[in-house]
Amino acid sequence: MSNWMFKLRGSLNRTQELVLGFIGLIIFIVLWWLAAEYFSIQKPIIEGYNSDISNTTIGLNVDSLARIDSIAYANATEFEKVHPLIPPPLKVFHSFAPLINKDDLLPNLQKSIWWNLQGYIWAILIAIPLGFIIGLYPVFRGLFSKQVDAMRYIPLTILTGIFITWFGIYDKMKVAFLAFGIIVYLLPVVVQRINEVKDVYLKTVFTIGATDWQTIRSVYIPSVMSKLMDDIRVLTAISWTYIIIAELVNRQGGIGSLAYIKARQGQIEKVFAILIIIIAIGFLQDRIFAFLDKNLFPHKTCKSFVGGIKESRFGLYGVLMALVIAALITTAGMASSNVMLILGVIGVSALLFAFYGQYMVRKANANG
Repeated sequence: MSNWMFKLRGSLNRTQELVLGFIGLIIFIVLWWLAAEYFSIQKPIIEGYNSDISNTTIGLNVDSLARIDSIAYANATEFEKVHPLIPPPLKVFHSFAPLINKDDLLPNLQKSIWWNLQGYIWAILIAIPLGFIIGLYPVFRGLFSKQVDAMRYIPLTILTGIFITWFGIYDKMKVAFLAFGIIVYLLPVVVQRINEVKDVYLKTVFTIGATDWQTIRSVYIPSVMSKLMDDIRVLTAISWTYIIIAELVNRQGGIGSLAYIKARQGQIEKVFAILIIIIAIGFLQDRIFAFLDKNLFPHKTCKSFVGGIKESRFGLYGVLMALVIAALITTAGMASSNVMLILGVIGVSALLFAFYGQYMVRKANANG
């Protein structure tokens, strides 16, 4: 067998990654199917058979029901295979259509994504300025650094009752809960990233006589923000965990609420399908953050400044600004259809301009 397969910290080329990734996916699906078959049971096809006596009405003789069902089971001549614990992959695949057509998957998914975006935006707008204040100025670092570090140990699920008292049981509560859940992790990271700024950059700007604000603008903000993008990417998984918790309060839609309802109804295959959708969205979010990181901070990947980078950054800033304004006015209850339409047009136009910048970058790289 080739040495590259087991070489310590060895690297794979693109073809090897694709082939091994495909094989790994096949292995995972086969193991999933085997687990589903192992935990499957044979259910008799007879009228009146009660396969679950745990939910019988109070007052009935459970032993008698069990005895009747046992007799019926013994006399049954026809059975069907059911998967009460782990649904097979094909059954999960077939459940996507009824989720979309009957269970309003797309509107629920839209709600969850929008709540998630609002929580992210509020968390970033609060955590980054506070983190810079605490990390840069000794007086605030001495006053609040210990409290900031202690925030990581807060069990956020306990706080749902407090957030209901503060914000009610509707959208504001969900957004606030998500924002706080992200702030708890993001704020200490901002302070840490400020401490990690290399002294050589600070000594350089000090040598040329830069003011405090110039030092913050030219050294701290670019250095910290370029690293924070990777930290924010990691927090996407945490945000989806908390959005499921938030949606269980006053279940008025959302993919987490839908998953809870389907689990209570015993439709496990639909729960697995929703989990796959959440994983796919998380992967897509990760790719979007990687795209933003590459274009907003090109110095991390590009060795030289090429044409189109400025246009791409300008367009992405326009998209982000439209999203921020939309999130703020929605949470504040000031959103209207006309305003959201205008913001949508601005966002789409800025996105097209960013794609134009990407085209220029690719063209410049091809010519170079």
